[in-house]
Amino acid sequence: MNIADLRKSYEKAELNESASQADPMKQFEQWLGEAISSEVPEPNAMTLATVGSDLRPSTRIVLIKGFDEHGIVWYTNYASRKGQELAGNPFAALQFHWVELERVVRIQGVVEKVSDAESDEYFHSRPLDSRIGAWASPQSQVIDGRGVLVANAAKFGAKFLLQPPRPPHWGGYRLKADTWEFWQGRKSRLHDRLRYSQQTEGAGWLRERLAP
Repeated sequence: MNIADLRKSYEKAELNESASQADPMKQFEQWLGEAISSEVPEPNAMTLATVGSDLRPSTRIVLIKGFDEHGIVWYTNYASRKGQELAGNPFAALQFHWVELERVVRIQGVVEKVSDAESDEYFHSRPLDSRIGAWASPQSQVIDGRGVLVANAAKFGAKFLLQPPRPPHWGGYRLKADTWEFWQGRKSRLHDRLRYSQQTEGAGWLRERLAP
């Protein structure tokens, strides 16, 4: 099989200025809702891109846990590679790819930590195993083997029983978007791309069509 010959014709839908929302967050809410109702696999999964002090980008999949007019929220280990990179460079990008709907959403902006109260509330809503896992995993660090994680989980499970507190190194981030792009696959590679750019304070969003 020659992978260069793999092709797909995108013909499910269209995206135009008259039928799209003027506010990108409302457009995102609409598309995310459609992804969820269509039962695509993990509609809440998004790629997070950060850049380290060496200027080399890195990506990973995280899960969106909330969104509103203030931004998009996810939770992770602050000491992880992404946490360290965000500490040095707070600008990041997110991408959702809903393959079955032939849609992509790209989001860029500045990232900040959510409040301790928000992190506490979400942490205590998680399953017990996940709360213990936040203590057990020294995320992004080199370990000798899976046994390290199993032993750590057992240790912290015995220590905290049913009430593990939120680790000080674990919590939420919020990306406040200044640029959005909505991509809808179209036939003959003439895809629809609408970009929303934040204008000066109070001036709203500029919506522009980009060539595919």
